[in-house]
Amino acid sequence: MAKLEIAVAGAGTIGRTHIGLIQASDACRLAGIVDPAPGAAEIARAAGVPRYETLKAMFAAQRADGVIVATPNQLHVQNGLDCIEAGVPALIEKPVADSVAEGIRLRVAAERAGARILVGHHRVHSPLLATACAIVQRGTLGRLVAVTGSAMFYKPDGYFDEAPWRRQPGGGPILINMVHEIGNLRALCGEIVAVQAFASNATRGFPVEDTVAINLRFANGALGTFMLSDTAASARSWEQTSQENKSYATYPDEDCYVIVGTDGSLAVPTMRLKTYARKEDRSWWKPFRTDVAAIDRADPLERQLTHFCAVIRGEAEPRVTARDGLANLRVTEAIAEAARTGKIITLD
Repeated sequence: MAKLEIAVAGAGTIGRTHIGLIQASDACRLAGIVDPAPGAAEIARAAGVPRYETLKAMFAAQRADGVIVATPNQLHVQNGLDCIEAGVPALIEKPVADSVAEGIRLRVAAERAGARILVGHHRVHSPLLATACAIVQRGTLGRLVAVTGSAMFYKPDGYFDEAPWRRQPGGGPILINMVHEIGNLRALCGEIVAVQAFASNATRGFPVEDTVAINLRFANGALGTFMLSDTAASARSWEQTSQENKSYATYPDEDCYVIVGTDGSLAVPTMRLKTYARKEDRSWWKPFRTDVAAIDRADPLERQLTHFCAVIRGEAEPRVTARDGLANLRVTEAIAEAARTGKIITLD
């Protein structure tokens, strides 16, 4: 089978990660790089592929079977629309858009055109998350009651110095980091129908939040709490516990989620299970049966690329559509609004 020709738009950190994955793949090869920044020319020369300033210029010059959009968030929708117009499947990095209104515009265009759009919520392709979801869906925990989660980590000063916009509203952990967690929580516990939040900037003192306490209500009646902070010296985040991104130190004794039902609980990602031997024995006086669920280890970004190739070939439907990406963004925006207004925000 001939290798697919895939271009990458955006040669920043995540774009370079995608470039490396394509170069290592047996299913596809790098067709070109789209990025007007001067540094992108050197990256393209090193990769031995042409560099273009815009997607339209690339589509006019050469064939591409697919495009990975890894440009800044505010360009995702226009880049996606360019791919739809050209009839080229696209993998659009999360968030799918920089606002719900823009996300709706992309979703409508994609659905009208029947376009093959995959949104890059790569944790959906994590075997660890898949195992946790399967345990919940099998009813091992009983009826879901609650979930507690955290994404607490410390971003160094250089993170803000290299991109000063991160000190301003919109550059905090709600809109940058929480969209990842919402995808996980929806996969594990179902749709989120209401949110409440307190935000603080007391630690860094920037005009944007650095710490957020979040309450969630799920459609099935379960409740959730989530602590989010980019100024906390903590290892309780997906990156520092899942062992999936080798750029981070990992701590195998830490968890970032605990899902609790009427029959037991599951800690993720240690996959420690606590259940009662018999439902008749359910009582805080009775001991739990303890176990650790077996998991496979694989790079979800690599698996996502394999899935994107299958989508391009028409062998699979996108696991994360524009509609799915928009749902994650909608909840994230609702959290920001709840923190700003002090109100409970309900979602359709």
